[in-house]
Amino acid sequence: MLDFIIVLFYFFIIMVVALRGKVKADSSADEYFLSSRNLPWYSVALSTIATNIQGYQFLGMMGSAYLFGLAQANLEINAVQGILIGAFVFVPLFLRQKITTITQFIAQKLGQRIALFYSIANITLFATVTIGAALFWGAYAADLVFGEQLSVLHPDRIVRIAMLILILGVFSAIYTYLGGLSAVVKTDIIQFSVLIIGGIVVCLTAVNQLGGWEQLYIKTPERMHLHLPADHPTLPWTHLFGLFLLNINYWCANQTVMQRALAAKSVGHAQAGLLAGGLIKYLMAVIIIIPGIALYGVLGDSLGEPDMAFPYIVNTYLPVGIKGIILCGLFASLMSTVDSTFNSLATLWSTDIYSKYINKKANDQEKIKAGQKAILFSLGTSLIMGLVLLYLKFDDPDSAFTHTLNNLRYYINCGIVVLICSAVILSKPRREIVLFAFIATLPINISLQIFFPEMNYFVRAFWVIFIGLSITIAGSRGKLNSILGLFEPANRGTRNWGWSLAISLLLLHLIFH
Repeated sequence: MLDFIIVLFYFFIIMVVALRGKVKADSSADEYFLSSRNLPWYSVALSTIATNIQGYQFLGMMGSAYLFGLAQANLEINAVQGILIGAFVFVPLFLRQKITTITQFIAQKLGQRIALFYSIANITLFATVTIGAALFWGAYAADLVFGEQLSVLHPDRIVRIAMLILILGVFSAIYTYLGGLSAVVKTDIIQFSVLIIGGIVVCLTAVNQLGGWEQLYIKTPERMHLHLPADHPTLPWTHLFGLFLLNINYWCANQTVMQRALAAKSVGHAQAGLLAGGLIKYLMAVIIIIPGIALYGVLGDSLGEPDMAFPYIVNTYLPVGIKGIILCGLFASLMSTVDSTFNSLATLWSTDIYSKYINKKANDQEKIKAGQKAILFSLGTSLIMGLVLLYLKFDDPDSAFTHTLNNLRYYINCGIVVLICSAVILSKPRREIVLFAFIATLPINISLQIFFPEMNYFVRAFWVIFIGLSITIAGSRGKLNSILGLFEPANRGTRNWGWSLAISLLLLHLIFH
């Protein structure tokens, strides 16, 4: 009962905070979609990372750490590469042109046709796979860990998860609909705090059960390496090449992630926020990866299902009350992703589609209403997708549909990396060549998967992007901008901070090689 009261109090606080920033009748579109472009650096940092962390990471990544050890941390700490490029290359370009969506930047560089396709593709993905998968995995993870406590909703597990998907989706949509980005950022800061507290509790609990931090090297030395052999089937060290390029997509060309930077007070605040987010990613690597390694040191290979690492720690070692905080953390990780995606989807629809093609003379109120309608529509499509994933999961529990979804996402992401990199590094990109390369990434990806089925999908992504960029560079006769000239720190402080972050990442790879 105590855990349930804690969760109800958490939902109450979130709604109260969100509604304090409710959009007014005379609010501008900038105020609704970009919080009047007035976010301080700490809001950029906390909201961006809260959006980044999802409930399934605590299940999947902690389970992978149980199997493969510290190598799984590469997916967290190497985000710093994408963050540095996003902060020093893309943010100055975006803010100088005062864009609202990344689509507008692509339109300026590569033409309206490519930009329209980019926007429609993202809106479609956000309204189905992105939000639907976040709702499903968040609800599934919560029920997997707290099925007994959540049984008050319904005794049948499938019905219970479906109810969680519906409740969490509707709840997140309500405050995003009413408050826009301002409400999203305010609630994200609270959700981030809850998420961090829960993660630290789980991490310290697991390490304590192992016997202390030094025991990681005494009992699990073979799992304390960032780099696994090149022939490792899941996480070979060569996957770092593909991960580097895919991080450009996520941290530089993803509207959901970059929207906070677009809404920052200045380039300095945007860069400082993203760099602070990079430091937080190190902390997230610790609280997500270390518990999995520690649990392996405690149990050995006796845990039959790796994804049960997180539920095992919570249900075996944590007392009542603390479990309620952990459940709030899981809900926070889900809702911070969902509300941010709702807001970004509304921004894309209102700015890129409605104002440009449907109602070119739209005033601010009409733009806001269009965005709100997009939130309601995407709530419906995402709930349907979440329930479809629920059906697929329980119809065939051993199915690899999550792997299929990841593959589909990377098919599209590879092309987006080619687009965004071509727009920045080419001084005079030939638009028809860039469009061809973008489309070509799909058959190239499929061909590599057919002819090299054993190739790691991160490595495959690297070759797809490499080939695509080679086509655009060759087609544009190799006229490149100065790579060093693309980096634009706002001031000496952010420049030094950036160098420190880059050096720290290099040292981590050397120390934990």
